[in-house]
Amino acid sequence: MMTHLSTEKIDVMALWKQAHHPEAGGVVLFSGEVRNNHQGKEVSHLSYEAAEQMANKMIAALLDEAKQRWGLQVAIAVHRLGKVSVMETAVVVITAAAHREEAYAANQYIIDRIKHHVPLWKCEHFVDGERVWGGHCSCQQK
Repeated sequence: MMTHLSTEKIDVMALWKQAHHPEAGGVVLFSGEVRNNHQGKEVSHLSYEAAEQMANKMIAALLDEAKQRWGLQVAIAVHRLGKVSVMETAVVVITAAAHREEAYAANQYIIDRIKHHVPLWKCEHFVDGERVWGGHCSCQQK
């Protein structure tokens, strides 16, 4: 089974090269990047932990579900674990379908499910030394 988790930097371009298919007219790439600020505080980096075996299986199942639901030719998702620096990719989702509508919808579905349901935990490390653990998504704080 393919691993959907990586402790190494994600090679977005290598994944992009895998995403093309002769039946796909729409290919959508989402790259979640670490930004240098959160809620007015300067971020130095993020770190991620996961229940790895479960998370990998859940991401694989999400991709299979999305392929069936939207008729995708390609569905790829990789999430970083460990320290992720500012301007590095924390997660990438790529979907390819006959039409853009399906590719966009599937991509949004996959990233939302990863952020809300897969057992991944994020720690934000701030320049002032403070650390804040949270879920994988700060949507609840909005």
